[in-house]
Amino acid sequence: MKSKDIKFIEIRYLRGPNIWTYRPAIEAVVDIGELEDFPSNTIPGFYERLSALLPSLIEHRCSYGERGGFLRRVQEGTWPAHILEHVTLELQNLAGMPGGFGKARETSTRGVYKVVVRAWHEDVTRACLYAGRDLLLAAIRDTPFDVAGTVAHLADMAERKLLGPSTGCIVEAATAKERRIPAIRLLATGNLVQLGYGARSRRIWTAETDRTSAIAEGISRDKDLTKTLISSCGVPVPEGRLVDSVEDACEAADEIGFPVVVKPSDGNHARGVFTNLVSRAEVESAYAAAVEEGSGVIVERYVRGSEHRLLIVGGKLAAAARGEVARIIGDGQSTVNQLIDIQINSDPRRGAAEEFVLDVIDLADNPVARLEVTRQGFTPESIPPAGREVLIVRSGNHTDDVTDLVHPETAATASLAARIVGLDIAGVDLVCEDISRPLDEQRGAIVEVNAGPGLLMHLKPQFGKPRPVGQAIVDELFPNGDDGRIPVVGVSGSLGKTTVARLITRLLALSGKHTGLACSSGLFVDRRCIDAGDSANWGAAHRILMNRAVEAAVFENGSDTILSEGLAYDRCQVGVITNFDAARHFGRYDVSTAEQVFTILRTQVDLVLPTGAAVLNASQPMLVEMAPLCDGEVIFFAADPTLPAIVEHRAQGKRAVYARNGRVILASGDQEREIVGLHGVPLTSDGEAEFQVENVLAASAAAWALGIGPEIIRTGLETFPVA
Repeated sequence: MKSKDIKFIEIRYLRGPNIWTYRPAIEAVVDIGELEDFPSNTIPGFYERLSALLPSLIEHRCSYGERGGFLRRVQEGTWPAHILEHVTLELQNLAGMPGGFGKARETSTRGVYKVVVRAWHEDVTRACLYAGRDLLLAAIRDTPFDVAGTVAHLADMAERKLLGPSTGCIVEAATAKERRIPAIRLLATGNLVQLGYGARSRRIWTAETDRTSAIAEGISRDKDLTKTLISSCGVPVPEGRLVDSVEDACEAADEIGFPVVVKPSDGNHARGVFTNLVSRAEVESAYAAAVEEGSGVIVERYVRGSEHRLLIVGGKLAAAARGEVARIIGDGQSTVNQLIDIQINSDPRRGAAEEFVLDVIDLADNPVARLEVTRQGFTPESIPPAGREVLIVRSGNHTDDVTDLVHPETAATASLAARIVGLDIAGVDLVCEDISRPLDEQRGAIVEVNAGPGLLMHLKPQFGKPRPVGQAIVDELFPNGDDGRIPVVGVSGSLGKTTVARLITRLLALSGKHTGLACSSGLFVDRRCIDAGDSANWGAAHRILMNRAVEAAVFENGSDTILSEGLAYDRCQVGVITNFDAARHFGRYDVSTAEQVFTILRTQVDLVLPTGAAVLNASQPMLVEMAPLCDGEVIFFAADPTLPAIVEHRAQGKRAVYARNGRVILASGDQEREIVGLHGVPLTSDGEAEFQVENVLAASAAAWALGIGPEIIRTGLETFPVA
């Protein structure tokens, strides 16, 4: 079997909805060569080697619909392309990208298949695909393969390239079926994301939004200024001040009275924050470390109790978490460093990456923890007596959900602090002994107000229930069920797509909307040409959807675009199929049958929103067959009003557009309205150009579906320039 090989002929990244799935996917054209004659059950030992390399494949149900179904297929006999699909998906799963769509299908060439898998990120999925091919060949050839090393590499790549947990939870909440707000990632490896399209879109960057003021963020970074502003409005804060030297720090501590806190004036993530300092020597040591973490140092009163993080979204409490206290227990044999690794850092929730709820504790890199150990009479290399408890971190990661315990007055105070600073989303840090009591009763205080707060602590608390903080942020950005969508029109078919797209754009513009158009004639915003080249592609459509001046968008979608790139939008308000001529699509991407063309063009119908409409040519039987596939309304158009499809459609009280006696007619059930004579539409050459008559009818139907009035449609058709 060593001579057998699996080769990738072509790999396509389908960036949006395509013939396979609504989601981005990788489509690989795979040549398995001689392996076409060797299904899995004919390769000695293959099943055992594959299941040993990836035992988690037992979870794949495959066509049997039960656990172990895929491995059963391997035992019974299946081909390498099918196995490659499942291996790639499982490598993605092990790298932290669970679930996903997969397919493997034969092409017209023997031994050549199309393998399609859900792509969480193009680079990561490509890497999983190549690694899957290598693992599969190793199992076929009985050669070694480092699964653990490969998965570690893929997981590291995923961590670097996928959205972080804070951004990810917001995007997940936005795109969930309850909201269906579209999302566009604006950076290939960053956390800048646009939610919604065009003029109705919003943008987030981790837990900051386009409403997060730069001034407010600047204020939040200046801890002393934050304290001054919020205390002037009655928010309780610990007494203290900025200091400019170690001597000044000691003087401030004497003025305030021990115990005190020493911290950077503009630090973050609690780095360099020393609490419960009880002597001048401790203040001196803390000052030396704190001054390295920021541009200034604050000394303030130590507030007794635990630190809490209250997440405020749009002036309301969304979640609250209490900080952990990390301790070790001596065993009489291990050093402090060893005990930290054994008893604290071994927790699988700890790690350096953003995805981990808890931080790894390293005394060499944590002067705050080092001071806590020192003040208890130990060094990192000391061996505490058996049973001796040693405090390592007095107030570390926020681990316990306490949302339901927060006193209403405390929640209101935290909200006031966020509002004073000017933040729409804020992480308010406060210290108190009992979060269920008002702060004033226990001398509790707010110590910081943070912009861009991390959300993971609220998503994966150690104790208590997770909080839907992503949903809270989405509800604030898009209130009252707003979906962030502008009218999007997609135009597909065999002929006339460009003309119909231009006509619809003209009618939308006359209705008062700033309209973007991406078609084979170019890229346009209103009447301005942005790019004169062929723009009937994903990239051009993507540019339109990112443009926050655009209030409506029209896209020409040829079959090649659907097959090679996918569509740039997730759903549309109107989907138009101009006509169906299967032969025009043959010869590319292994397309050779009318059924395949049907599958390609129906993609446009599949994307119509339940509140939208598909505009279909009733003179084309294959397009009439697409009508039941539409989630929304169907509007038929045709030059002949006596077609059975139109007659039956109208009998059901539905809408149709047709021509009679040289007039364009909008019909709803048995109600008709003439809007324009074809002799007055220059594009149709006095109604003699039959193909242009159909284009006019299609555009009129789309405009009607968009709520554009008959007068505007008439004006647009009569004044549309003939190229």
